[in-house]
Amino acid sequence: MSSEHEQQSRLHGEQTEQPSEEPWANLELTLPHNRSPARIVTLVECALVELTHEHVGAEYVSTSIAGEKRTQFIAVDDVGQWFQKRYFDERLGWHETTVSRKAVRDELVNRLSQSSLDRTDESPNADPDTFCVKPIHQL
Repeated sequence: MSSEHEQQSRLHGEQTEQPSEEPWANLELTLPHNRSPARIVTLVECALVELTHEHVGAEYVSTSIAGEKRTQFIAVDDVGQWFQKRYFDERLGWHETTVSRKAVRDELVNRLSQSSLDRTDESPNADPDTFCVKPIHQL
């Protein structure tokens, strides 16, 4: 027969043994959104830090009449100053280039700051644009 204290200790131990959520797991956004410009910058800065220190990449996906487009960013150095940018367009295929941290930051802030009114080539039933950080093997 276990005492109440032993049961609580065992439950507490079971909770702490569960894997914690990855720090980058909540770095995602669906457009349109109602976040302030400052919150967008914060989200992008947090994503850049995670890309530099974890084995993850950032992906922005948009769907329009012209088809699906994906832009992915993966850090290529240990200090996070250079990133591989992979761009996929259904009509053109994949294109890869190396870009600076500033270029990644500016592009993500600009894309995530756009309102739905700025996206005129979108069909009414198109999926919303999405941004997320996920493990590189899932990109």
